[in-house]
Amino acid sequence: MTDTTAASAPAGSAEGSDRGNDLDELKRFVVAHAVSQDLPADHYAPLLDRITTDQGDAPGSWAYEWVRAGDELDAAGQPLAAAQYYLLGRFPFVDGPGRARALERSVDAFDRWRKAGDTGIEPETVDVGGTPVRIWTAGLSTGTPRPLLVVTGGIVSTKEQWGPLLPQLTSLGLAAAVAELPGVGENPLRYERDSSRLFTAILDALDGRADVSRTYLLALSFSGHLALRAALADPRIRGIVGNGTPVHDFFTDAAWQRHVPRITRDTLAHLAGVPADAVYERIRDWALQDDELRALAVPFATVSARRDEIVPPGDTDRLRRHVADLRLLEHDDVHGAPGHLAETKVWSLLAVQWMRPDADPTTTAGLAAAVEAARAAGAKR
Repeated sequence: MTDTTAASAPAGSAEGSDRGNDLDELKRFVVAHAVSQDLPADHYAPLLDRITTDQGDAPGSWAYEWVRAGDELDAAGQPLAAAQYYLLGRFPFVDGPGRARALERSVDAFDRWRKAGDTGIEPETVDVGGTPVRIWTAGLSTGTPRPLLVVTGGIVSTKEQWGPLLPQLTSLGLAAAVAELPGVGENPLRYERDSSRLFTAILDALDGRADVSRTYLLALSFSGHLALRAALADPRIRGIVGNGTPVHDFFTDAAWQRHVPRITRDTLAHLAGVPADAVYERIRDWALQDDELRALAVPFATVSARRDEIVPPGDTDRLRRHVADLRLLEHDDVHGAPGHLAETKVWSLLAVQWMRPDADPTTTAGLAAAVEAARAAGAKR
């Protein structure tokens, strides 16, 4: 699994840059999300060529062209494919009527897809400090509560992007939930230092229908940082799988921050509700300290990229030094390792199996073989 973290605040907003979105940067970052959703390049590449502006909702604009492609797929009876295109129409986040329309249609198309098939996916509303937050779930049962896997993306990927994984996760003998980081998609919360409370709220809400005393978190990119913080406080969390996890230096290293893509900086500012030039000061005390990493009592498996342009190499080094139970998969790639999608996706599921005392050995062996096959196929490219 991969989650390339990038987005930009709306032009003229209090949270972001007054220069608006950089269209070339948006196109570059969105390709990784298109790849992660298995969209055909011969379809989305001409679409990107038609986009000449990030603003508005007229032909040639970002939102309009993605929504138009989604409408065509929806009319052809492909609501899940349509939802994927709508998702990219609201990328990086809603900043006006066009992207609002795209988000609304993505949620609606996904909802129609999950109802039409035998997906087992159901909506759930979680109370997080008095604020209702909508998530997708599968495999819940009061009669036979299963161990729980909670999936979260990074600062731009919505629950509808990862929602199609839910049936596969239940086939592993798990109950599962997919949620969004605060400020992403339909999640109305603000992104804050204590946003890890989202995980605890989900566990509380699903207790009795899932065995939340055996919870695992598949938390990509920035949500991995929150997952680590949650595990330090909630003993029901038994393991974490991440990808491109910022830990410490990203939040504190001013020299590194000067070279982080503007699109990432502006997204963090938008989600945190501060001006772009103040965001690094706001998040400085979010860094996990060495003693906190040493105190982590559960296994942590994560993917790192040697050419990561967002998470500094010092964060991976810090994990190596201080996390007692660490499994690390390294790729020669950029943030999220989009060039190694197939291997990373299966390895992430395998890592969850490694952490589970109740995991079926045959299923685990099958995933291990799939990892090797994906690695070999990648080496031939």
